[in-house]
Amino acid sequence: MAYASYGGAAYDDDSYDDRPEFRDGLRDIQQQDPGYDASTHVPDVVKTFVAYLYRHIREKNVYEIHQMYEGSFQKLSERMFKQSPWPTAEAIASYVENDHVFCLLYKEMWFRHLYAKLTPTLEQRFESWDNYCNLFQVILHGNVNMQLPNQWLWDMVDEFIYQFQSFCQYRAKLKSKSDQELLLLRQYNEIWNVYGVLNYLQALIDKSMIIQILEQEKDGSVTFTATDGYDYHGGSNVLKVLGYFSIIGLLRVHCLLGDYHSGLKCLTPIDINQHGVFSTIIGCHITAIYYYGFANLMMRRYIDAIRAFNQVLLYILKTKQYHQKLPQFDQILKKNEQMYALLAICLSLCPHGKLVEENVNNQLREKYADKMQRMQRSDEALFDELFSFACPKFITPAPPNYEELINYNQDAYRLQLKLFLSEMRQQQLISSIRSFLKLYSTISIAKLASFMELDEAGLRMALLTYKHKTHVVDYDGSILSNADVDFYIDGDMVHIADNKVTRRFGDYFVRHIIKFEEIINDLDRVQLDSV
Repeated sequence: MAYASYGGAAYDDDSYDDRPEFRDGLRDIQQQDPGYDASTHVPDVVKTFVAYLYRHIREKNVYEIHQMYEGSFQKLSERMFKQSPWPTAEAIASYVENDHVFCLLYKEMWFRHLYAKLTPTLEQRFESWDNYCNLFQVILHGNVNMQLPNQWLWDMVDEFIYQFQSFCQYRAKLKSKSDQELLLLRQYNEIWNVYGVLNYLQALIDKSMIIQILEQEKDGSVTFTATDGYDYHGGSNVLKVLGYFSIIGLLRVHCLLGDYHSGLKCLTPIDINQHGVFSTIIGCHITAIYYYGFANLMMRRYIDAIRAFNQVLLYILKTKQYHQKLPQFDQILKKNEQMYALLAICLSLCPHGKLVEENVNNQLREKYADKMQRMQRSDEALFDELFSFACPKFITPAPPNYEELINYNQDAYRLQLKLFLSEMRQQQLISSIRSFLKLYSTISIAKLASFMELDEAGLRMALLTYKHKTHVVDYDGSILSNADVDFYIDGDMVHIADNKVTRRFGDYFVRHIIKFEEIINDLDRVQLDSV
């Protein structure tokens, strides 16, 4: 059976939903009495769905698996199980020959749908963790000979981390917990444990040998990116691609914990600035860039953050219309708005506007022009507002003190906000220093101090702060400068480096020539009615 490679685009083929058994099943379910229990009763439409999905997985027919996973499963969920769970794995097992691995995959989808449409109970959170453990154990230690769509494999890693994040938030809200829930949380404190989550992600990376594969790909001895991770020689892509996505998963987990250095270090095997398997899945692409950019922002690597945000925001701007039918489209729009807010923060602190493409810059100015001007004047309230809107939902991995029935779920966020605003206060004079330095080639300490309304000792301290805050340690240990204006002090004089860049107008005119030609072509296609 031939395999197919996918780039994460929506699959619009409705052939499965047009089958008579699917239409009849939908009609039957809509006529069910109100007491119908979806979790135990298996409608014909679901029997047909799982039977076909099982068959295609056995045949390694990625084309059809992708169609059913991205198309039919989402449509059936929306039409038939909008406010109820799918039938349980135990209920459908007999229709798939009681296949253990398929039932684990089905349960992974079952819990994902439950989290998306309903509110899981504590017991269901426990059961979902148990299912992930069983599924990853089979993949790590069994002989899994499957080919699954990359979209599904990314969703596994993405949902695994989301449910961990959700559990940490849930566990920290003690005010509304019953005595039974508190007892269970104390008794099963190893469930959704941060070490367990990190260990599974790391185990998938190590077992798949994905880091070695990516290294070998550089010298051309293996192909991974070119085939989007699929195996066209009868093997399986599951472990390799899960290992690949787990690299991005580790970045996300470390960022949620506030450990940005470890997160960026984990991402080292993947070149975020080059095309890769991550960029073929829109959700993975956005997640990788969002957390990569946020981690760089928190480590003062503003230029790296600006480049990353510009790259993905331009991509979303150009392709947004093609992703409107994706189930995660609302999440794409939310992350899009958050990244514009983070880009506004970066450019307010490090005004390298030339790194931002014109269309992205236009959108940014439309959204945040006034706020960016106020942030450049060190308006702390705006930094607070944009950071709170755009930051991840931080988590505290350690169990709370169950003796004090208060909510701890905002503690991690408050700590990161406090650290961020502390950093902003330390940089509050940098914008003023930059604006004065741009006006001179040399200026005395005394004169600059009078402009800044500081004494000379205070100014020297502010200039040292400028030097410190505009220089960062790169990944290889080298020191890089983020400054758009550089200087050195010789005695009582400040000498400003001449860093004027010759303006290049060629790109500007080329862009407008292309736009003009597009307008002419559009006009040529318009057929005017004869008068």
